[in-house]
Amino acid sequence: MKSFKNYIFGSTDDTLRETVHHGNDKYPFAYYPEDIWQFDFHCVDWHWHHELEFLSVAEGTALCLVGQDKIELSQGYGLFINSSILHRFEATDKAYIYDIVFAPDLMADKESLLYDKYVRPVTHSDAAYQILDPHIEWQNRVLQILASIYDLQETDDRKELRTVQFVLQGWDILSEHLDLSSAKSKTHRLNHKQARLQIMMQYIHDHYQEELTLEEIAAAASVSKSGALQTFQSGIRVSPVSYLIQYRLSRAAELLSTTEKPVSTIAEETGFTSAGYFCRKFKERYQMSPNEYRRNKV
Repeated sequence: MKSFKNYIFGSTDDTLRETVHHGNDKYPFAYYPEDIWQFDFHCVDWHWHHELEFLSVAEGTALCLVGQDKIELSQGYGLFINSSILHRFEATDKAYIYDIVFAPDLMADKESLLYDKYVRPVTHSDAAYQILDPHIEWQNRVLQILASIYDLQETDDRKELRTVQFVLQGWDILSEHLDLSSAKSKTHRLNHKQARLQIMMQYIHDHYQEELTLEEIAAAASVSKSGALQTFQSGIRVSPVSYLIQYRLSRAAELLSTTEKPVSTIAEETGFTSAGYFCRKFKERYQMSPNEYRRNKV
């Protein structure tokens, strides 16, 4: 079984589209039981994919950021995330989830009437996500179907056929009740603002080792400095500079766990002006020093 942790650095392209293959061309479905708390930074960072995603919280509380919205899901709740929606998962303590990711054409051929009538209206709508509340009858039915899908992945020799059967049952309920015209969420699929955000984020990924300024980050997407600040704040609720520091720290953490380079060298290679400043920021982020982090990863 492929781990959900394939989402870590290096698994997105220059638009933050995930490059991980969920299943394969013959069976585009994948199942990920994971504890978000076990990830670096206790999060699965910003990404999007063309596939559809459903998750259920089995233990603890998961924080799901979808565009501008921050959704707190406690045990028993679930979430549907539509195709091509930028999202991130976080946890403040143990948060065990069951997650399935699958291509829309798992349910029907893209050239078929079934796809045109029942799949495309959802995937091409502005409905970015749907919370699944166990206290709402139709949403609880979807959660029960998801539970059946999770069980199949561990025990059933005919899981592929039965998984598709359950997926279709769940989709029938979801697509019937989903409000495709709802404006409850300000999140829309790959619009101009999200595209600008992704361009600036990727510029940071490509140039984090350099001395970057807010003006340079903004220029990458042909916006003003105030426009860059507003785009980051409305998109992922941090400033461009804060995101730059977070990304540098992430790259530093990777070097600490995969190389024996001195801390001072890693600080320099990840764009920090001094080892002292790097160590302070690293401890703020990881709650431990770089050397402690390295020892824990051995």
